[in-house]
Amino acid sequence: MEQKLRRDRCIGDNLRTLRDKHDISQEKLCEELQRRGCDIGRTTYAKYESGELNVRISVILELKKIYQCSFDDFFAGLDSKS
Repeated sequence: MEQKLRRDRCIGDNLRTLRDKHDISQEKLCEELQRRGCDIGRTTYAKYESGELNVRISVILELKKIYQCSFDDFFAGLDSKS
């Protein structure tokens, strides 16, 4: 039986900020993720950014490579939110 993680913090705003900083659309980003082996569509990615879905670790790992950023960039500011 698959257990779901409770969504108590959302990295969606940070995902959107990173994507905007690199001036890439959700569509183009998803195309790049698919080329890298992540089976993800734009609708699913939009749900990551809105906080409707938890982001898979495999996606975070590929985004880290695409953006050439640290893991801290994904989680910035989350420790100060309640």
